[in-house]
Amino acid sequence: MNLIIDAGNTRIKVAVFEQSTLIELVVIDKKRFLSEIKKIVKKHEIFTAILSSVTILSEKKIEKFKKTLNLIILSSATDVPFINLYETPKTLGVDRIALVSGAVKKFPNKNVLIIDAGTCITFDFVNDKSTYFGGAISLGVEMRYKALHAFTSKLPILEKNYPKIFIGSNTIESINSGVVNGVIQEIEGVINQYKKKFINLTVVLTGGDTNFLAKQLKSSIFAHQNFLLEGLNEILIFNKNK
Repeated sequence: MNLIIDAGNTRIKVAVFEQSTLIELVVIDKKRFLSEIKKIVKKHEIFTAILSSVTILSEKKIEKFKKTLNLIILSSATDVPFINLYETPKTLGVDRIALVSGAVKKFPNKNVLIIDAGTCITFDFVNDKSTYFGGAISLGVEMRYKALHAFTSKLPILEKNYPKIFIGSNTIESINSGVVNGVIQEIEGVINQYKKKFINLTVVLTGGDTNFLAKQLKSSIFAHQNFLLEGLNEILIFNKNK
């Protein structure tokens, strides 16, 4: 059994895999982090784990893990199943590394664009020879709503909602159109850019806003909310088999 820990900006996902099959998935907060991990490790008799963190976890917590588990802390130095041509590999987010690893395993010999719609929206491209070139980073849906409120004096803070029509007839409708329709048009535009340059492009949409956005996209996509976890598991398997 493999233990996969994804510490994101807003929550921590913990998954258990048997080979490439997801057995259990829980979402926990940082306060209950150690206690919940101990329960899962004991329940499944786990000895190997990988930790991916885009937030800061205390060294004490990490050291406690290392005492009971064979733990890989994902970084730019970790061996991965793809060729990395990113010019500044040390600055490449571990979440993006995991997503690309998942793509080369799930779609071998394919050109793949991975779109992660979470706190930020990231675009990552790996070609049919498992070579990663880079991509783009943009504002996520919730961040756009918050920015409109934070950097203006009168615009309200809103929950994300589908616009009824792209022409907003009041302030609320205009904000929803500007944010949600803006994100959709951005994603569609980026997909079309890649399709013009790379044939037989596979597009993966993942992240917290997967379900919210997938219904609005016209492009053919592979929607998978837990794609990052699968990628982390593949990195762990790749290193165990070396």
